[in-house]
Amino acid sequence: MARRSLLDELFEVNHIRTIYHMFIALLIVFIISTLVMDFIDEGRLVLDFDLLVYAFGRFPIVISSWLCMFLSTLLVPYGLFYQWESGHRASKHRVLRLVCFGLLFMSFQMLGLGTAPVYIVIHYNLPPASRFIIILEQVRLIMKAHSFTRENVSRVMSIKEKNSGLQQVPHFSQYLYFLFAPTLIYRDNYPREKNVPLLTIDSGFLQVLGCLFYAYYIFVRLCIPLFRNISREPFSLKVLVLCIFNSILPGVLVLFLAFFSFLHCWLNAFAEMLQFADRMFYKDWWNSTSFANYYRTWNVVVHDWLYYYAYRDFLWLFTHRFKAAAMLSVFTVSAIVHEYVLAVCFGFFYPVLFCLFMCFGMAFNFVLHDRRKGPVWNVVMWTSLFLGQGMLVCLYSQEWYAQQHCPLENPSFLDLLKPRSWTCRSHS
Repeated sequence: MARRSLLDELFEVNHIRTIYHMFIALLIVFIISTLVMDFIDEGRLVLDFDLLVYAFGRFPIVISSWLCMFLSTLLVPYGLFYQWESGHRASKHRVLRLVCFGLLFMSFQMLGLGTAPVYIVIHYNLPPASRFIIILEQVRLIMKAHSFTRENVSRVMSIKEKNSGLQQVPHFSQYLYFLFAPTLIYRDNYPREKNVPLLTIDSGFLQVLGCLFYAYYIFVRLCIPLFRNISREPFSLKVLVLCIFNSILPGVLVLFLAFFSFLHCWLNAFAEMLQFADRMFYKDWWNSTSFANYYRTWNVVVHDWLYYYAYRDFLWLFTHRFKAAAMLSVFTVSAIVHEYVLAVCFGFFYPVLFCLFMCFGMAFNFVLHDRRKGPVWNVVMWTSLFLGQGMLVCLYSQEWYAQQHCPLENPSFLDLLKPRSWTCRSHS
């Protein structure tokens, strides 16, 4: 349905708009402090964005890789579905035909979209941000192709012979629109808007760019000085605890930036550009009194895909008696994909996020359930979220520096699985 994003409505309230202004003021303070520190250290004003240049290095490879992934997703799933549907009614071996085309589609998903992007980022040794672009696009296109095939195969299978005159193969333009639309659920048509001002589209992308520079200053001012020094200290419980608590502020700021830049600015900019009227990309997750509600409202786009194609399909296969198992399967799939993205993009295996998802996330999902009401549970939710962000930033940053300071000549398989930060001590 046609509806606005929640922040667009909230920003019309002056009190909420002031919070937005406070974050802009904090960015200005970060910029001024960086310039002052550089002037004290270097004796001159330095505007050096070397971290951004490094993180987004080898961008032509990223563009060409994305183009290959997009074109293959545009042509292969649609072509396979068209060929399967065109002979479905006349074929005497419908089940065999369905299995053959299904295997071809799964092969494309696993090899074309699954293996090739990973090979590219490893073979060309792409830097982290460039890896994130390719791997996140890989996951997005896999989910899009699955939704298109899942929705349309079900529709063709359910249409009776007497209704065979109905449209069964979507128009190519409908599939093309879906690949760019800010949704992971395929429909032939979506609610549309008209007369979208160009300034609104530009504003969304400019805010994404601003969030990118915001993240740059957070890492330069709050993260890099902290972890450069910690990496030289012997590993101990005291150092770990101090690291986690010192990482809470940058971790929470990065969380807010990721939410605002992607779930609000980026998706709304594409929605404006495509006149896509349903802007409910998230809900009021900040008011959650339970982690169950937080998971449902933080990212509605991904939650809808998991609900329809993981949770409901699991219940369809194994009946409604296994709701707990269905929920566990959704958590497992989500945890594996999140950890896969981080492992490939950072270049090392350190399953901190997976453990937080499967241990604390699963436990909180059942303990802090929807029957928990009242402000105290919102405080508990935010406290847990702050600590979790501190752990993620601390442990992954420590491991990143350990990988740089203590490289291994010929690492064994166990060496690749063992966190380097547990044993690496750099004194340089």
